[in-house]
Amino acid sequence: MSGPEIGRLGADDTRWVAARIAEAFMVLDQPRWLVPDEAKRESVLAGNFEIIVEHATRHGLVFGTGDRAGVAVWLPSVGEPLPPPEDYDARLALACGEWTPNFVHLDELFAANHPHADHHHLALLAVRPDRQGQGVGTALLRHHHTWLDANGMPAYLEASSETSRDLYARHGYRVAEPFRLPDGTPFWPMWREPVAG
Repeated sequence: MSGPEIGRLGADDTRWVAARIAEAFMVLDQPRWLVPDEAKRESVLAGNFEIIVEHATRHGLVFGTGDRAGVAVWLPSVGEPLPPPEDYDARLALACGEWTPNFVHLDELFAANHPHADHHHLALLAVRPDRQGQGVGTALLRHHHTWLDANGMPAYLEASSETSRDLYARHGYRVAEPFRLPDGTPFWPMWREPVAG
């Protein structure tokens, strides 16, 4: 059985990709701390993800399945660091409102734990809730891992649940000690060395 068709997405796809990620991430613990108001959580998350996805369509790689069930957002960290998203502070404040300080704290936490060696950063991987556990995430990982392995490039990510941590471990990522939000909710930093052909 062949996997889903996967293609590169562009700026015109930014909004639906951000919405797909927000929808998938609603079940996680971290968004409850980021946006305590459940009624506003998904829309705030989507606004924040839209900034990241738009940035990745310019400076990285955004892939999606043909049926829009899953998306992966990669940012290369090779040589000079990427510039921040344009007008980031203002856009973050507009998207996140009263919870902006929580997102700033998250950014600082990620930055403090980010490796310095060259790699591609899997910033976001999301699968529509009704399609999870059906191989969509695996197909998205394998798609870019093929390029990473061929080019001798490591990968890094922050797993946000035990389920995703275990998925990534099956794809060659090694887990390090977790770092945590102020409420104790963990992220697991994970690193993958390229596999020689």
